[in-house]
Amino acid sequence: MTAERTLYSSDTLNERSFEALFRDHFPGLLGFARKILGSEDDARDVVHRVFVALWEKRREVDATVSLKSYLYTSVHNRSLNVIRDRKKFSDADLPEQADGWDASTHLESAELEEKIRAVIAALPEKCREVFEMNRFEGLKYAEIAETLGISVKTVENQMSKALKILREKLAAYLTILLWILMQGMN
Repeated sequence: MTAERTLYSSDTLNERSFEALFRDHFPGLLGFARKILGSEDDARDVVHRVFVALWEKRREVDATVSLKSYLYTSVHNRSLNVIRDRKKFSDADLPEQADGWDASTHLESAELEEKIRAVIAALPEKCREVFEMNRFEGLKYAEIAETLGISVKTVENQMSKALKILREKLAAYLTILLWILMQGMN
């Protein structure tokens, strides 16, 4: 006689038959939930919750319903709820990656870098030269002035002009641009 058939005593589950039901069905339900969830811990949690709910509702369980079917349906539904909740809270609850960049951010950064390079390449020659020496070579204004044989004031003017053009051409990317430029200054 199976645990399912001896489950009812006066139309309710008794402790001994419930334990037998648990022992008989727990391994199969665990495997079923693990396939859905892909996680041993989540699967155990779901199956335990299903059995707890069954025990709490033992007086309400319909004697004509197959408990095996009821258990598998309950595990399936609770597993889907776990997946739904994972998706609902995943973006808010996931920690940022160690370097703070994900694949889409990296792609956006590469596209932005390409646009910045194009705008820099289109700068007037002296303006571009001053900008690159400062931002890419790390030279100070006085060093640029000495290297190019121009005044520091001219270097300042050329840098201002370069930054103004960059701001205008890359206005939609200003926040990211400023961050990148600040990283280059460090």
